Amino acid sequence: MNYTLDFTPVLDGLPNLLWACLGTFTLAICGMLLAIVIGIGGVILRQSHFKPLRWLVIGFVELIRNTPFLVQIFFIYFALPLAGIRLDPTPTAIIALGINGGAYAIEIIRGGVQSISKGQTEAGLALGLHKAQVFRLIILKPALRTIYPSLTSQFILLTLTTSIASAISAYELTSVSQRIESDSFRSFEVYFTVTAFYLVISWVMMRIFAFFSARYFSYPLR
Repeated sequence: MNYTLDFTPVLDGLPNLLWACLGTFTLAICGMLLAIVIGIGGVILRQSHFKPLRWLVIGFVELIRNTPFLVQIFFIYFALPLAGIRLDPTPTAIIALGINGGAYAIEIIRGGVQSISKGQTEAGLALGLHKAQVFRLIILKPALRTIYPSLTSQFILLTLTTSIASAISAYELTSVSQRIESDSFRSFEVYFTVTAFYLVISWVMMRIFAFFSARYFSYPLR
């Protein structure tokens, strides 16, 4: 096998790859924020006394967790235009990531909420706090501290899932690397470099999550 490594196309495309890393970060962070909103909202609805709302959340979670992300993003990108809703690739990717991450976040956050004893809730109500204050201060914040490692692990996985957004040509690392590879035919060099970039991205995300853990979820509270 006489294969000569040539990273010249990678070096030439390095500025585009670095910008694509920023695109990946953007997709990941926006998807995470949407996932958190969906997760918290889903938990609130899951605890509703109105059964159809609970069934709706349960059905949503089961649907998303038991279908491939690629199918989900294709559905949003190709099926919604049939209903008159047309989205560009990047907003489509963010929505798909948020929905996918939100389904998992609902179950993770629900597990943390259920770990809080009812006595604490009753004590908060006895002190005159509103139900929203009890949920935010007595239930949600301690629950987030408990589930933070699981939630951040899921979000790092969500960050790597952004690569699937290349299927609809969203601007992110894998999409740009595919263009470089198709122009140069240097598959090994391109994807070796992209692998290293994803490792760095994951490490940066872990450091960011570790900072927030030390700042907001450590004992004693600051």
